Amino acid sequence: MPSLKEIKTRIQSVRSTRKITSAMMMIASSKLRKIQKIIENLYPYQQKLQQLMELFVNSQDNLVSPFAERRQIKRVALILFSSNTSLAGRFNENVISQLKVTVNEYLPLGKENIHIYAIGDKVYEAARKLGFETPNNFCHIADKPSYEATRQLASDLMELFLNKKIDKVELIYHHYKSKGTQELLRETFLPITLMTEDERWKIPQPDYIVEPDPQTIMDQLIPKVLKLKLYTIHADSVSSEYAARTIAMQTATDNAEDLLDELTLQYNKLRQQSITNELLDIIGGSFGKPG
Repeated sequence: MPSLKEIKTRIQSVRSTRKITSAMMMIASSKLRKIQKIIENLYPYQQKLQQLMELFVNSQDNLVSPFAERRQIKRVALILFSSNTSLAGRFNENVISQLKVTVNEYLPLGKENIHIYAIGDKVYEAARKLGFETPNNFCHIADKPSYEATRQLASDLMELFLNKKIDKVELIYHHYKSKGTQELLRETFLPITLMTEDERWKIPQPDYIVEPDPQTIMDQLIPKVLKLKLYTIHADSVSSEYAARTIAMQTATDNAEDLLDELTLQYNKLRQQSITNELLDIIGGSFGKPG
């Protein structure tokens, strides 16, 4: 049985841990609110632009785009979003698990033909442990979404795709659904998906005048949409990270509270027992003295 001193030491240790987890929970919650404001303003614009592009592209019979070219996959790029630090539940573990699954699918291409872009130190370390050399380290922007940084990354990937140095680009990230739910997604970034002839007949034909011409507009619109999409996904991933961290730290704080209650009860029982034993010794000693 632990002594009073040992239990008191544990109580002090748990209290210190509770202060840390409570502070981390409040910090993550504050950061979540800030990034949510960005997404609230950004997401509707990005979605509307995406819908406009899809509607416009799929309503034109003779419209072509080099970003929609589908070819035999010889080289693939994977963009993965994680955090730089742990203590976020299974946020990083989910991304790393999906990385392993995806890599195994493309392993017949050869490791040299699988290019990993790790945005976040945790997935960067995981990729290196799997034997991959990441072309760049984007850990400095992992928890601070930057349009300039993601715009440049999207531009580089589009250039590699156009030059046929990469045949497919995939994204692996968490989508923020609610504070308690973050969904891991895996989707294709390049090539973009165009509707088939049968699918085109099912959508209403837009009635508008295009200047100067549809092809020129799409040549400018598609890169813009892709750059904005990557930035939005980065912000979405960061929101998911802060939400996961908030829940994880809240759970840790609640567990610390429960443990404190147990230790305090144990301490009081042991202290009461110790006092009772001392009283019994005193009483026994008094009766044992000669009159």
